[in-house]
Amino acid sequence: METIRSLQNSQIKAAVKLRDRRGRTQQQRTIIDGLREISRAVACGFPIETIYVDPAALSGPEKDTFEEVLAKVSPNTITHVTREVMTKLAFGERVEGAVAVAKLPKTSLSEIKLPPCPLIGVIEQVEKPGNVGAILRTMDAVGANLLISADGRTDLFNPNAIRASLGTIFSVPVVDATSEETIKFLRGEGIQMLAARVDGSVSYTTVDMTKPTALILGSEAHGLSDNWHQAGITNIHLPMNGIADSLNVSTTAAVLLYEALRQRA
Repeated sequence: METIRSLQNSQIKAAVKLRDRRGRTQQQRTIIDGLREISRAVACGFPIETIYVDPAALSGPEKDTFEEVLAKVSPNTITHVTREVMTKLAFGERVEGAVAVAKLPKTSLSEIKLPPCPLIGVIEQVEKPGNVGAILRTMDAVGANLLISADGRTDLFNPNAIRASLGTIFSVPVVDATSEETIKFLRGEGIQMLAARVDGSVSYTTVDMTKPTALILGSEAHGLSDNWHQAGITNIHLPMNGIADSLNVSTTAAVLLYEALRQRA
């Protein structure tokens, strides 16, 4: 197999640009770090184009699983690179010996097929990809069916979101939409909307989450917009008994998602 040795190689230069949102938008691709994350992307059928591998640098507890994955993918998908090139491709000091480039899936709300009693997460104007990834990790754990990023301020397949999700982003359907589109979709599907607010009038433990449910969370800086002040949307809250008035958005999501799981169990 031919090995890419030059940092000036056009493929490598294009891949490096995927670290920037503009590059991801222009190329309609993203970059995936980590053996576990790449393995999960392959297992979930994510549209991977190229896996760049430095065989001598493969390391970590996921090495054996990753090598099994490599044995199953098309050889045309794998490109060997030198240590210098891999260091250029990899994120920071995280050099595990492989980086993948994948196409961005194009999915709209109109294409989503929901199960009979779905559990949906909605995040509005959330900025930090780490929070997006952490929420997806919890959604995967509880078996939630869809994450909608409403008026999102970060791209869902930001490499930081992929890392924070530990690759679970490939197992949970994700969609970008406006808040207006999201509300229309949820109403059309007959899904109850539970909006988490500091001043919510209903405790999260008293609402029935065994029915089709969407849990809606806003950004930590501004909370939910006025779009969610509508009839038919229930404002719920978590008790705050200390001096803080709110939790991290991913922590709030985890509490609500596990309450839904508890009730449904």
